[in-house]
Amino acid sequence: MQKKYGILTASVLLSLLATSAQAAEITLKAVSAFGKDTFFSQRFNAFVDKVNAEGKGIMQIRVVGGPESMPPFEVGNAVRAGVVDLANSTGVFHANLVPEALAMTLAEKPMSEIRANGGYALLDSIHRQKANMVWLARVSDGLDYHIYTTKKPSGSDFSGFKLRSVPVYRAFFQAVGAAPLQVPPGEVYTALERGVVDGYGWPSIGMFDLGWQEKTKYRVEPGFYNVEVSFFMNQNTWKKLDAAQRAFLDKQLAWAEAQNEKDLVTATEEKAKQAKAGIETYALPEGQVNLFRAKAYEAGWAGIEQASPQHAAKLKTLFSNGR
Repeated sequence: MQKKYGILTASVLLSLLATSAQAAEITLKAVSAFGKDTFFSQRFNAFVDKVNAEGKGIMQIRVVGGPESMPPFEVGNAVRAGVVDLANSTGVFHANLVPEALAMTLAEKPMSEIRANGGYALLDSIHRQKANMVWLARVSDGLDYHIYTTKKPSGSDFSGFKLRSVPVYRAFFQAVGAAPLQVPPGEVYTALERGVVDGYGWPSIGMFDLGWQEKTKYRVEPGFYNVEVSFFMNQNTWKKLDAAQRAFLDKQLAWAEAQNEKDLVTATEEKAKQAKAGIETYALPEGQVNLFRAKAYEAGWAGIEQASPQHAAKLKTLFSNGR
């Protein structure tokens, strides 16, 4: 009788331990706003693989798709509502929810400094309040946007140019005389081919993922802004994480941010590849460079000041170099 009782007790104990171990592991449903094989998903893919390899019993990530399953501009709402727990995206895509998120693109200070000076904590708290979203990490830092064109520019005046744009630099394109058009990335190649646009704004990396080099003749130097891609989490999901899960996640996020140091090397290599593909560098006359960049940042911050007068000045102090 005692032997049977002992066997039963051991069985119940093992069952409880198994249930406890199962409860300690959380599976996060994730989405990427960028195509799986494109540059701006590479860091995310590596992060997911690392979490799944090292997080057994603690945390796993299940990627449910990319832009083919969820339009990029809907990702923010999906995170806010808890349709997904985690997203590889950019504040540019959810500026309708958090207009202050564009400060990440206007950042002139590295993420390490923004974490240290309180900028990260402020913008994270704004995300939590306005969009039920946690800003976990920035996974691109120090990469410029550039203007790419099909015809040769003439200085920093782009009057007569129709440029594919997104909201974050729409006002800047207008400030330099261009007519900005919002065209989905998947339609840009055809728009270039048909002359619907004469060029586009795009990071220093990633053109070849989309085949746009075939229709591009010039890259304007200098670049402008700071390309931002980040990981965002639904705040309700974040609150459910226990101490061990948060510690594990923090460790993985620190690893992901540390990889940003490689971006500048990759950008240099990409520009060399562009040159080999026949894309010429068009350098603005020296006397126009500072004015060109000043217009970019003035237009960008003016948009944030209009949308968020209560936070704009503080964000500008923490993210910019005080131009």
